[in-house]
Amino acid sequence: MAVSFATGRRIVRGALLASFLVTAQAHALAPEHETRRLMLATEEAVMAKNWGEAGEYLNQLQQLEGEKPADYHFYRGRVMFQASHLNEAQSALETYVSRAGAEGAHYQEALKLITAIEKTRKQNSVTPQAAAESEQVAVIEPAGDGQLASLKKLYLADTDREALTLHLNSLLELAGWRRDQAIVRLDRPADVEYRVTTEGSEIHIQEIRRDEAGRILRSTEQIQVFGINPQVEWRCEAAAATCWVYDPRDGSRLLQLAANRDQARQIAETLGQLVRAVQSP
Repeated sequence: MAVSFATGRRIVRGALLASFLVTAQAHALAPEHETRRLMLATEEAVMAKNWGEAGEYLNQLQQLEGEKPADYHFYRGRVMFQASHLNEAQSALETYVSRAGAEGAHYQEALKLITAIEKTRKQNSVTPQAAAESEQVAVIEPAGDGQLASLKKLYLADTDREALTLHLNSLLELAGWRRDQAIVRLDRPADVEYRVTTEGSEIHIQEIRRDEAGRILRSTEQIQVFGINPQVEWRCEAAAATCWVYDPRDGSRLLQLAANRDQARQIAETLGQLVRAVQSP
């Protein structure tokens, strides 16, 4: 079930076609109806193996606020797998399994896909780096141009900055922090989540924090990228069931994430890449 480069090219061509099919009515519906519309469109595209079209609908879903249906993570995992983004695919599928449980309509298929991802990773001789001790701080170097080119194709982005912003938001969507780590309610978003945008030479990180009464507090951190090192540190604290991504300016805590080491590593890596992209002319 390995994914070929040719398949990735077909995904991109399909997504380019899908971009012309999106109408100006996309935001005319209320969010709950728009979410349902896009989920139906995604399901049909996946069933027809129109992976690029499915990816386009998923990108639109990503822009909508609020908790996504569990099936959203299953379909994102399938599309990411077809595009050879194995870590992101596995993360999305594991999120689906944890949220939908054994009663989920795609439960068995999701488990089979996770196994297929592991087999593909072995065939490609990609061995995940051994996890460090939770007390050790991991430093992430921004990845090379090859991965950036792949992300630009996946997200139909014209620039590195646009691709990395979309990718970072996709990762953050899966890594929201919750007070109750044991029970994940499908009808309720995470207690702490983030959205990232860029403007000029700044990265804007919006934190959306929900208190126990359901009240929402939004705040935005603006990071001026010039003069800072695009190396981002992260650490997971098992006792607190939390992973942290640290501010590259002063080393203070910046992002509070779910206790998933792989997600924290990917988010730190992508944030470092985005810092470098925004620093570039």
